[in-house]
Amino acid sequence: MHHSNCPKQLPAKPRPTWEVADIFRLYGDEYRRDYNPPADHRQIMHLLEICRTINLGGHIERCDTCSHLYNAYNSCRNRHCPKCQTLTKEKWLQDRKRELLPVQYFHAVFTIDHKLNPLIPINKKACFNIFFRSVNETLQEFARDPRWKLNGQLGFIAILHTWSQVLLEHFHLHCVIPAGALSFDCTHWISPPSDTFLFYVECLSEVLRNKFLDYLKKAYRKNELIFPGRIALLKNRREFYNFINLLYDKEKKGVVYLKHPFAGPEKVLEYLARYTHRVAISNNRILSIAISHLNMDLIPSLSHKQDHPKH
Repeated sequence: MHHSNCPKQLPAKPRPTWEVADIFRLYGDEYRRDYNPPADHRQIMHLLEICRTINLGGHIERCDTCSHLYNAYNSCRNRHCPKCQTLTKEKWLQDRKRELLPVQYFHAVFTIDHKLNPLIPINKKACFNIFFRSVNETLQEFARDPRWKLNGQLGFIAILHTWSQVLLEHFHLHCVIPAGALSFDCTHWISPPSDTFLFYVECLSEVLRNKFLDYLKKAYRKNELIFPGRIALLKNRREFYNFINLLYDKEKKGVVYLKHPFAGPEKVLEYLARYTHRVAISNNRILSIAISHLNMDLIPSLSHKQDHPKH
């Protein structure tokens, strides 16, 4: 560990003026009193408030450049903390790089129609399970189809992203896919006819869209979805089916994006690793802190218990 005052170390980046923890310390009590968040949200807020403070104790670290010893507070290590997870991220990245095969790779992005954005945050567990299942089944079907010259089992890494660079809701899966498949008897590797082509994007888009919407309707029939607040109208069976059926549009574009990673799969993994262990609102994004009224109807992910935090 580098010591910040080590003369041999490069100048450290300036620390952010404000942190997410400061918001919780200043307004957390009021928020908890007024909105009564779930117990797991309260626990996360508490851990972020006490991260790298005396409350968690401390330890001694040694500078690996000048051997200087200094005291340091312990981290909370919660996955939602913007100050933690760096070492976990690096370990994840190195583990994924070791899994790469000596073949070409493709980078695919599968996107949920933005018209479903009001529904997704309220039903994260059900919708994201459907999303992963639909993407997996679509890719495996194409790998088995003789038209694509693979006839094998496809392997891939899939990472869920739920927000865009400007922090708007944008639910999509990044997939790193090897150019080829394992034979069904697991005896040999099957390469595609061309390392610049895997599947037709238009065909992938249509199959994925149909699968996702079909599973969504099944979840509705099984009462696995809820419709509070501004989407309460969708509780009505006719309204829900009318809404979903409008999304079966074969002319829609942009559901699937597929290309050959220009800089190699390692670079794609490095890009994805920035988001696998990072929260949307990092400390360096906070310019100032001011109190304002929170409209909970516009923040469903805060007003309802969720199983999947945003990434």
